Amino acid sequence: MTPPDDPPAGLTVMISGGFALAYEAALPDFTRETGLAVRTLSGASQGRGPRTIRHQLAHGASVDVVILSNEGLHELTREGRILAGSAVELATAPLAAAMRTGAPVPAIDTVAALTRTLAQARRVAMPGSTSGLFIRDTVFPRLGLADTVRVTMFARGTESAAALAAGQADLALGPVSELVDVPGITVVGPLPDAVQLVQTFTAAIVAGSGAVGAARRLIAHLASDRAAAAIRRTGMEPVAGR
Repeated sequence: MTPPDDPPAGLTVMISGGFALAYEAALPDFTRETGLAVRTLSGASQGRGPRTIRHQLAHGASVDVVILSNEGLHELTREGRILAGSAVELATAPLAAAMRTGAPVPAIDTVAALTRTLAQARRVAMPGSTSGLFIRDTVFPRLGLADTVRVTMFARGTESAAALAAGQADLALGPVSELVDVPGITVVGPLPDAVQLVQTFTAAIVAGSGAVGAARRLIAHLASDRAAAAIRRTGMEPVAGR
């Protein structure tokens, strides 16, 4: 008999862009070994508008597992949307810069060099989620560029990377895991430590899920050593002691 919290339909995951590439690489082994169908939806960790995970859950999206930045998870936890004790940290990702492939490599290795590069950029593309909000609200003011940088905020990191590839910006900033393996762009490197935000991406079960058992199995798989290689390939590091 199928356990009541493991319905035959499987489970639904909503994930932000920062962990998406690693998730996509690790998921096939899970579905093959368990036979569980997994439906994957996407949403931003933070920000405004209908494409955030928070907004979608608040407006009735049926989801069993969320994977997002800790900053976004804390908001959901405060609103009572997360099953207590279910959160598991999966990976960390530093902020990085990317350029169009073939363009001159911009200097970003020091705070002074990054400041000059940002001031000279025709346009900078960033996600309107945790990383972009931090850069806009903390980094730019710290560098004296709050009213100087010409920036476009996109709902998702995939969109800001696509804008860079399409020539709509000179530079894209965001988690390194959202900038790797994107056709037409090349990662320059991480931002300097003084203006760095290392995000932690965490999986948790949504309160009221009818697939708690399956959800725990999926999270355990993503936190296992077997998923570590996929995590590292995207520029992230697995969280030690998971």
